[in-house]
Amino acid sequence: MADLQDEIKREIDTNTILVYGKGTKDAPRCGFTLETIQFFNAFGYPFEVVDVLENMPKREALAQLTDWPTLPKVFIKGQFYGDTDVLAPMARSGELSRVLETAFAGTNVEPTIRLS
Repeated sequence: MADLQDEIKREIDTNTILVYGKGTKDAPRCGFTLETIQFFNAFGYPFEVVDVLENMPKREALAQLTDWPTLPKVFIKGQFYGDTDVLAPMARSGELSRVLETAFAGTNVEPTIRLS
């Protein structure tokens, strides 16, 4: 279990935006993961998706870490944000844009899309 926790920590630390979901960015295997991928595509910042559909030990470790039983699980700059049910209202209020700008500050990464 410690190895699994180390792996999760490494993944979260390595990716500014990380989505744990069902399937991959190119081949999502559930509607909620697809919705989350489309959501982040609209912001234009790079993000990664880790498929945990068939990795029950990792799914359980993530559920314990986040106290969030469902997938997808979104981390931004190491902080857990839930899923698009939480992020969509943040996007509408402008809060998520500020979170993303702060997360990528000093990285020379610019969004490929600018939302107005």
